Amino acid sequence: MKLRDLVTVATGTINPTKEPERRFTYVDVASVDNIAKVIRDPKIIAGSEAPTRARKAIRAGDVLVSTVRPNLNAVAMVPDNLDGEVASTGFCVLRAKEDVSSRYLLFFTRSQRFIIGLQALVAGALYPAVTDGQVLDQELPQRSAPEQNQIVELLSRAESIVRLRIEAQRRVADLLPATFAKMFGDPATNPMDWPMTTIGELLSNADYGSSAKAHTDPVGLPMIRMGNVTYEGALDLSDLKYVELGPEDVERFGLLEGDILFNRTNSKELVGKTGLWDGMTEAIVASYFIRLRVNRLIAYPTYLWAFLNSPHMKRVLFATARGAVGQSNINSKELKAFPIPRPPIDLQEKFDEHCKALTDLAAQQRTALEKAEATFQALLARAFPS
Repeated sequence: MKLRDLVTVATGTINPTKEPERRFTYVDVASVDNIAKVIRDPKIIAGSEAPTRARKAIRAGDVLVSTVRPNLNAVAMVPDNLDGEVASTGFCVLRAKEDVSSRYLLFFTRSQRFIIGLQALVAGALYPAVTDGQVLDQELPQRSAPEQNQIVELLSRAESIVRLRIEAQRRVADLLPATFAKMFGDPATNPMDWPMTTIGELLSNADYGSSAKAHTDPVGLPMIRMGNVTYEGALDLSDLKYVELGPEDVERFGLLEGDILFNRTNSKELVGKTGLWDGMTEAIVASYFIRLRVNRLIAYPTYLWAFLNSPHMKRVLFATARGAVGQSNINSKELKAFPIPRPPIDLQEKFDEHCKALTDLAAQQRTALEKAEATFQALLARAFPS
């Protein structure tokens, strides 16, 4: 059967401009977290300021499906606190009939069957978007209310395990900055009165990366680009490109274990992202980074990496970044001039040991999360086979 057979097709509209003084909560496509599949940070607007796309009336339990870029699968259920509010016309609103489970519909919209079905409709389009009618024409298995509830219960349990794994991973990630603060204090105030130096004094080298053009074919060595380092300082190697260089350039731009990757050019919010290379494979650093090599007689890479990712340095880097809108920069000279406390090397060594232990724990949590996600996706595929 088709989705339209399970939902109320006419879900209603609302024109906030007719009540110019009223405050509305407006859900646009950007408000949907397409990873967690929830609505985050909807906008509070006056009716007089409502955009022309703010027209769809929503109720608690409605399932919102973004009709723009369906491959991103921006879908979410409307929570109780957004009942009676307004959403963008960029959504198809699915309002389940009385004998249909809203959560069943939500799980269906997350399935590969649904995603692939919409993707096929926009293949090759310059502006990938589908219509409400095309969403409503997607087919799913016909099931009774008890069968729907059984599927929802099973998938909800599997998803709850995924969420627990995500929370465990977040807690592990929070341990490292907490450990840094406990061992060294807040670098903004240096409460332990460590002697001060500059970042440049802790380095043996500070070099820019390669400007060679990378490609998607897995030939040569991976090139570490801006997107491969998260704002929090972790490595994300899920999307790699590759580059072929001669031996001299490989030596010149190659990464070694303990190299620090300082993102010198990015948006003002992201410039200064700093990663720590783990040395698990050979790789080349891109020109958007400054590759820092620490003088290990006086400092540990983990200490400098954690310092650059501290809340204090995030504020300093944001204030220092200069340049045009959307493209800010911090150069090598500025970076090396930043002051930094210099705690004893034996204390830095203890912190390094903590970092390694937490890295191992994070890897275990990541593996557990991957298994939980794989189980959830397998159950989803079984419930809604392609």
